Amino acid sequence: MGFLAPWFLAGLAALGLPVYVHLLRKQTTVPRPVSSLMFFEQGTQSSIRHRRLRYWLLFALRTLLLLLLVLAFAQPFFRHKTVLASDKLLLVAVDDSFSMNAKDGGTLRLDEAKRQALDLLAHKPGGQKAQVIALGGQMRVLTQPVADTRVLRAAVEGITPGEGHGSFGELGRGMRAMAETVHTPMELDLFSDMQESNMPGNFADMVMPGNVSLVLHHIGSGAAPNWTVESVQAPGQLVDTKKARVIAVVAGHGTPAASRTVSLVVNGKVLATKKVDIPADGRATVAFDGLDVPYGESRCSVRLDGGDAFPGDDAENFAVKRADPERVLFVHQSSDNRSPLYFGTGLGAAAQASFVLQTITPEQATEIDPTKYAFVVLSDVPAVPSVLENVLIRNVEAGGSVLVAEGMSAAHREHVPVFGGAVGDGHFYARGAGGAGYVTAGPMDSSHPALKDANGWQGVKFFYASAVDPGSARVAARLADGTPLLMDRQMGEGHVLLFASGFDNATNDLPLNPAFVAFVDEVSRYLAGAERMGGPRAVDSYVQLRNPVNVAAASKTSVDVIAPDGSRPLSLKEAATAQSFQLSRAGFYQVRFANGRDALLAVNADPRESDLRPMADDTLKLWAGATAQPETPATEQDQQQAQQGGSHLWWWIMLLAAITAVAETAVASGYLGTEREAI
Repeated sequence: MGFLAPWFLAGLAALGLPVYVHLLRKQTTVPRPVSSLMFFEQGTQSSIRHRRLRYWLLFALRTLLLLLLVLAFAQPFFRHKTVLASDKLLLVAVDDSFSMNAKDGGTLRLDEAKRQALDLLAHKPGGQKAQVIALGGQMRVLTQPVADTRVLRAAVEGITPGEGHGSFGELGRGMRAMAETVHTPMELDLFSDMQESNMPGNFADMVMPGNVSLVLHHIGSGAAPNWTVESVQAPGQLVDTKKARVIAVVAGHGTPAASRTVSLVVNGKVLATKKVDIPADGRATVAFDGLDVPYGESRCSVRLDGGDAFPGDDAENFAVKRADPERVLFVHQSSDNRSPLYFGTGLGAAAQASFVLQTITPEQATEIDPTKYAFVVLSDVPAVPSVLENVLIRNVEAGGSVLVAEGMSAAHREHVPVFGGAVGDGHFYARGAGGAGYVTAGPMDSSHPALKDANGWQGVKFFYASAVDPGSARVAARLADGTPLLMDRQMGEGHVLLFASGFDNATNDLPLNPAFVAFVDEVSRYLAGAERMGGPRAVDSYVQLRNPVNVAAASKTSVDVIAPDGSRPLSLKEAATAQSFQLSRAGFYQVRFANGRDALLAVNADPRESDLRPMADDTLKLWAGATAQPETPATEQDQQQAQQGGSHLWWWIMLLAAITAVAETAVASGYLGTEREAI
């Protein structure tokens, strides 16, 4: 404790004033008239009684009031230490995203980041607590706040090269969540190549909370030239290998014009090689006709010859399954010959002849086993035998699929078979008075796997559509008047897709439109489950293992996942309950889903990691703010000579003096009244 104006303490001499008032004040008597003094005896009265201290409480209050006034003018303050850098929680964040596998001068960027992080930990004060964080696809806190340097060094040394896409937005969200529980100052030291593609769309997502100072350590020499296989288009399932076509896009980031060799590899064997000319900082496309793969699942890739500092992204994986054509059961009325003709023609023209259509009538379908078919189509069927409907429902719940085309038969029933929705009066647009006689397609959800080519529906005319209540089903397409056209309902592990019109040219002219072939192809692949295999996936993406709506029923069947290194990452409990799984490594995953189907999934690093351009300097300065330069670690001498701060106490003293003055007034008034009564 100290005083800013200590000379005011001389005012403590005024404490004698209450003593004088209470002890040495003159004793006064009131004269009283009497008739005669003859009866009074002369004597001497002692003054000791009058010099005794009286009114102890009043004396104490007056003394305290003077003491407080003197202290207030002396301006006392309470000394305490200011916060040093060593008092902050040190957060050491190491970027282990895929781009940190690039080399600078023959050294991995991740190795350099770990070396600098270890150097920072070696110079931190002994008593300062720190945490180690790894930043890849997600922010991972590797240690608790500890001061033991050995624990911190072990965590940094244990960081291995990752394959995820770094996100500074994820770092900002993680720090804001940490700041809700840690209210002390924190210093975040980020060791990263500061890749521009790591920035979120909104700069505010990467802003740090108020108690976090950001220190940036830029790893790497900047935008190193890099060529990469950016994407591959290949069939996930095929029958005729000669008709298969693989298209790869090769990109250069910060590269000069060059000629590169691209190879098609199947199960470790090079099948074809081509030269491709890549423009400066541009892209080129290379196509391979024919894909000679054996029956079953094959692990394929398109590889680019080396020549840059980042060889990790010179290949793109994809999986292909070769099998005999699967059968599709098409149930239709015996009088309807056009629907199976149009649908069968579209099925044969698309999907590389992966499906064979088998047509039957409802009466012939009572003994059919739907598990032997890729999916079942109910086309304009007025009545479905209850036995067949129950078998189809059980098959869908177990993972099968059904496509229902309403046609005009919906007017003869109250609910849609298998789908279960209520049916109202149909819309006969051809009978509309004064209208065009048809309605066109309206809003379409192009994210649905069956409507990837939604733009081709713009010129399609619909003359009739049934009015079906979609309920909880997903409406993927509507007509221009808002009538649901394509609805997708998930039942158990399977799907029921409802088309509110028909596949003939009487209810619409879709079969005569080029969009029909693409629609049949996409619907067939979706219902047959080929979408789960189709196309490579990015690291850190998720694959759905079972229907989350029907977890209780799906838990009766275990799923299985085999990682690229051959391990099984799911425990027995997770295999029975897990709804999804995160693909955390590049390579091939063998997955068995809850519906009993198997798939080989090809996983690749995010192509954004191949662009090694760093953030602009002004952006880095804006992000880091005033703490962009690393602070000098505090030494033991700095801790001993810590600057002293102070908290002023005069305001509290003046408040206490005011309270004392009020109390003194009240007590003095009470004593004065008592003295008058005694007189």
